[in-house]
Amino acid sequence: MRLIPFLLLSTLLIGNPFDGLSQAKLSKKPSKAQENQVKATRYFIEGEKALVLGDLDKSYFYLQKSLELSPEEPAISYKIAEVLIRSNQAEKALPFAEKAVDKDPDNKYYALMVAEIYSNLKQPLKAAEILDRLTSESDKNQQYNLDLASIYLNANEFDKALVVLDRAEDYYGIREPFTVQKQRIYLRKDNLPKAIEEGHKLIDAFPGNPNYVLNLVEVLYNNAKLEDALNLVMEEIQRYPDQAELQMAAYTLLKEKNRAEESHHYLFRAFQSPDLDPEVKSKTYQSILREIKTSDREALLDRLESILTEVNPNDAYVLAAFGERRKAENNLPQALDYFKKSLAILPKNAPVLEDVILSSFGENANFEELETFTTMGVDEFPNAPEFWFYDGVVKSARKKDSLAVVSLERALELNAGKNPQLAQVSFGSLGNSLYNLGQKDSAFANFEKALKLNPNDDQVLNNYAYFLSLEKRELEKAKTMAEKVVKKNPKNATFLDTYAWVLFQMGNYQEAYTYMDQAIQNEKEPSGVMLEHYGDILYHLGKIQEAIAWWKKAEGSSEASDQLERKIKEGKYHE
Repeated sequence: MRLIPFLLLSTLLIGNPFDGLSQAKLSKKPSKAQENQVKATRYFIEGEKALVLGDLDKSYFYLQKSLELSPEEPAISYKIAEVLIRSNQAEKALPFAEKAVDKDPDNKYYALMVAEIYSNLKQPLKAAEILDRLTSESDKNQQYNLDLASIYLNANEFDKALVVLDRAEDYYGIREPFTVQKQRIYLRKDNLPKAIEEGHKLIDAFPGNPNYVLNLVEVLYNNAKLEDALNLVMEEIQRYPDQAELQMAAYTLLKEKNRAEESHHYLFRAFQSPDLDPEVKSKTYQSILREIKTSDREALLDRLESILTEVNPNDAYVLAAFGERRKAENNLPQALDYFKKSLAILPKNAPVLEDVILSSFGENANFEELETFTTMGVDEFPNAPEFWFYDGVVKSARKKDSLAVVSLERALELNAGKNPQLAQVSFGSLGNSLYNLGQKDSAFANFEKALKLNPNDDQVLNNYAYFLSLEKRELEKAKTMAEKVVKKNPKNATFLDTYAWVLFQMGNYQEAYTYMDQAIQNEKEPSGVMLEHYGDILYHLGKIQEAIAWWKKAEGSSEASDQLERKIKEGKYHE
């Protein structure tokens, strides 16, 4: 419970902190009491200064000195209590605050401090006693009734809470916070008629406010009063026919009663209103989209889409909803088009952004365009590890491995082991980029981490095996990993190429040829690496002319090795 900010309490007392420490002129021969009063004032002022500057220890020291000289002055006790509260010593502060109240019972700020201390000490009913006294004794303190009611409500003192709220209502008139709180109390007391009565009271006091109607509709609906809820909505629509929120409520309730044709009438009216939040419209559209597909559902969606296109054509939520429908229809190009238009208007939409990113990966992925969305992801959601992972993968694909490492390490840091699958794929991707940067030991260490989380990840097994073969390290281990992947994916050209190259590095050229030949046959457009590898294997099998012919096929490829031109020119294999 927050009663009154301490900063405000402090400012109320700065200047002339208390009457007992007035700046009256002293006689030439002041009495001892007058001297003490002057010193107490001086110490008090120093304590106040230190408190403003945040030096709590120094403030406490000066205020204690002031209290020694003027022990009956309540303002000093009050300020000491404030220092102790700010030092998180509420229990130690309590006697000082209570002393201030005892010396000046009419000062409400002293009383409020005691109430706040009791709240901090988990003694809410003690705080309630003080607030009850303040609100019952003076019309000037009625603003604390809602705090008092909350205390009673949390303590299950429902009857006391109702008394307090009635007192506040008598003073202020009908107000939403009081009425809603009373309604909740009656519901917790299982007194539905009184809760409904409070709802009607609010509607009558503020005619034309649909929120109060909808609040009562929710109460009625949740308590199996569907017909009463519908009657209430229809009565209000008669009075206020242009309120789209009421039309949406009518749609929902009529649909619940299986009166589809009537419900659609109100749904169309609501969607035609420019005043209804487009986000509400899009959520309703998507909820219908999640229903079982029928010709009636499709016709309804078509009608709603036509209305939305006319009324809210450039709303981000509406465009995203259209994209969801195209996605459900497996029309990915149109879905992506809608999603991208939505993001151009409202980038801060994580589900749509993730849809665009994941749907854009593939054989012909445009990584340059994709990077704009992964960058958008980390900019808009800097604490989401998933977007850092996507950004790392895309940057790696664009040969920006240094930046990829930064993004992937950030993904792992933010994930902190919460999502093992994300950690696993991040370790695998990080291994690829680190290898490309020449940090081979670190790369292999990350592959090991990835495989520890998932020993059957084909991509990690393949890449790890291939990089080991390039380094001619742990070739038996590389062979085991590559063979495992090929057995699961016997027609995957990339995996076949890796296995063939591991066998080649082990000197098993004939078997390497078998798998390399399968790789070539299973790939429509073999990469420059595969073509060159095929030539290398043929060369080691003594088929020199065939090897040269395959090397020439790889010529001009950005993926070919630095030695390719020399191989062709000399007709000889070079590592």
